[in-house]
Amino acid sequence: MSSILASVTCDKPMLAASLPLHVLDLMATVRAGFPSPAEDLGAKRVDLTAQLVKHPQATFLLRARGDSMRDAGIFDGDVLVVDRAIRPRSSHVVIAVVDGEFVCKTLAMRAGRMKLKAANPGFPDIVPKEGQTIEVWGVVLHAIKSMPC
Repeated sequence: MSSILASVTCDKPMLAASLPLHVLDLMATVRAGFPSPAEDLGAKRVDLTAQLVKHPQATFLLRARGDSMRDAGIFDGDVLVVDRAIRPRSSHVVIAVVDGEFVCKTLAMRAGRMKLKAANPGFPDIVPKEGQTIEVWGVVLHAIKSMPC
């Protein structure tokens, strides 16, 4: 895969609807600034699929590779929740197929012309060349991160 593209690991995209994504909800919110007394600590289960997936049969999970989307908050190793049922618009972060390879970029449409923009100044944008096939495959709704522990 070319180093100028932010790749997406896609041996076989995983359909999100097939995953049981449940966690225990101990607090509705948590402050990232100064600590505050704990609110109601009632525990209930939260269905992450219901929170993250709008169209279960059209939503897939892909793993991001590379750093070209870091300024959009997408980092190497993030799991991307991609919805194929949403109509892509300019400024959406999308998964596109460029010359048979999946890439993650920001879609820019202007005067009927498409550009796939990197979110890192060290990487070039993708502007379709004459005769080149580029397909917008889906819209990225979420990036799930793993924190070091």
